[in-house]
Amino acid sequence: MANWSDPRPTSAPFGATADRARSTAFDAGLRSYMLSVYNYMASAVLLTGIVALGFANSGYMSVLFNPATGGPNLLGWVVMLAPIGIVFAMSFGQGRMQTGTLQALFWSYAVLMGLSLSTIFIRYTDASIAGAFFATAAGFAGLSLYGYTTKRDLSPLATFLLVGVIGILVASIVAIWVPALNPVISIVGVLLFAGLTAYDTQRTKSMYDHVRGTQDEKRVVIMSALSLYLDFINMFLFVLRLFGSQRN
Repeated sequence: MANWSDPRPTSAPFGATADRARSTAFDAGLRSYMLSVYNYMASAVLLTGIVALGFANSGYMSVLFNPATGGPNLLGWVVMLAPIGIVFAMSFGQGRMQTGTLQALFWSYAVLMGLSLSTIFIRYTDASIAGAFFATAAGFAGLSLYGYTTKRDLSPLATFLLVGVIGILVASIVAIWVPALNPVISIVGVLLFAGLTAYDTQRTKSMYDHVRGTQDEKRVVIMSALSLYLDFINMFLFVLRLFGSQRN
């Protein structure tokens, strides 16, 4: 019979204690990792907004855009297309680039996007922009939380979402000649980037187990922040196009 005063029969085995310690350390590291991703992403969104608002009110809009129509001139096209080049450079060169280089490209991307998005202050009312932003922020938070906590594997959605992005790009080109497609494109765009927000959050979380404690961890933080940043910005733009009130 076990001695009632002997603590050993009810104490956890040494292996279980070690497992709990490792689990606690893993959870703490994961929280720090995800916090870093969200800090980068939120800071980039803030930087984009400051640049967009500042440039729209600077009196220099005509350097890049026609103030009457919001259409880009030659330099404006360069600014608008440059972020695409940055994304490709970061995506294909991340394994060879130093962390500092990725950071510089990341912040450059946020600034260029701010310049490109400055035209929304010409086309839409301030109230519409603010409303779309806060609606997107609330939706993004909920979707990202779902992606982080759900036990469902969202990876099967990857192909569907990729095809959806390509479809949106093609449809947007067609809509130049068929404007009636724009509301449908906006609705599909909101749903598409809502799904991408949840998927990218889960993917970001799952990658931690592979990169924690390695030199790739900081690179993955930046690239994951870029993915979530793009989800947020695109969802915001589609919400704005769908519900925004244009200036007279």
